[in-house]
Amino acid sequence: MARKALILGASGMIGSALQDILIEDNYYDQIELGVRSYVDRRHPKIQQAIMNFNDSRDYRLATTGVETVFCCVGTTLKKVNGDHEAYRKIDFDIPVSAARAAAANGVYGFLLVSSVGADPARLSNFYLKLKGVTEEAVCKEQIPQVHIFRPSLLLGDRKEKRTGESAARFLAPLASPLLFGSMRKYKPVKARQLAAAMLTGAKDPRKGIFIHEYDDIQKMALTSGLYQA
Repeated sequence: MARKALILGASGMIGSALQDILIEDNYYDQIELGVRSYVDRRHPKIQQAIMNFNDSRDYRLATTGVETVFCCVGTTLKKVNGDHEAYRKIDFDIPVSAARAAAANGVYGFLLVSSVGADPARLSNFYLKLKGVTEEAVCKEQIPQVHIFRPSLLLGDRKEKRTGESAARFLAPLASPLLFGSMRKYKPVKARQLAAAMLTGAKDPRKGIFIHEYDDIQKMALTSGLYQA
């Protein structure tokens, strides 16, 4: 039977890198992109599912026959004009709705891109608290395998410019050698590196909940054979 993967957030930096990785690798026969509108990507493996992310029926349809869900959705407060509720609808509602549908449809693996420092008890930081709450909610669903990836700064080509990120990308390679010990988890991660690590996680047959920070991500990316440091 053909192996099928679903990518949510396919038009973003991580989702785009995942498309490249999954196309290059032969593990999945079909790659479904769950998107609001068609994206300019053509390949025999690729199919696109136009979704209304506010409709639970679309999640059920998109996850039907899927072995693995890769969830890479995310926004910024700037894009939602500082509206915390609008932010939550993307960063919380979409992953949790997808996980719920995945559990109902017998999806084996769910891989979520979160953030270093994610913590549901982090009351002073809306972003990190929401990431932590989202992780908790996803992990409560009855999915055999859940991988949570917690990268720090993500490096790669974004379609939109994020305030302060350009400077951070310039400084990150200079600061990275200074991050060691407990600070290693704050080392920047390249989009392709994370995508390759996610594929390695998806291929792991073990059941359970796995949380990955920088060292894990680096090791898993190299294991994939599709990323070179």
